[in-house]
Amino acid sequence: MTPREFFYLVSNMRETQRNYFKNRDQQTLRAARKLENEVDAEIMRVKQILARDN
Repeated sequence: MTPREFFYLVSNMRETQRNYFKNRDQQTLRAARKLENEVDAEIMRVKQILARDN
């Protein structure tokens, strides 16, 4: 994932989180959790790359 793609993923995640807290809709909560998992997976992927490089 490029830095730009990561930026848009995190931006989308935060917007979805804000929408959830505004509306407390279960569908929005599921979408927010899915995006959070994608962000977490990307962070883990980059951490592993950085650990290999050190």
